[in-house]
Amino acid sequence: MTETENHSLEALLALDGCAYEAAAGYRVEFTVRRIAPSPHRPSTPQGIRYALVFRSVTGGTPYVKFDNAHPVPHRGGRHVPPPEAHDHWHRTAQDTGRPYVYTTAAQLLEDFWREVKRDMTERGIPNDL
Repeated sequence: MTETENHSLEALLALDGCAYEAAAGYRVEFTVRRIAPSPHRPSTPQGIRYALVFRSVTGGTPYVKFDNAHPVPHRGGRHVPPPEAHDHWHRTAQDTGRPYVYTTAAQLLEDFWREVKRDMTERGIPNDL
């Protein structure tokens, strides 16, 4: 891991337990912890478990969520079932999850904020993200 990647991973880990108001009535929440990979719970190459969430301050189902808490099947019309992905994201509250290719902590944060901004724009929520 490069020094830059290590700094971005440490910055992501520092967000663990934080919640911020993204707009009136909406917040983002971060859960990021180091874990030991296991056959039953693989993790990113950096050995973290994460959930980045955008939702109403009243709670409920997240509007956008990036996490690696459970496997989701790869989508596609292949005849052989593809492997499941643990890193995934939910584009809407009804989305059961779609695979996400984790590369770096910095890219994860960039992708999360891009989707939060997209969702806020689609919902007509004023934002300056």
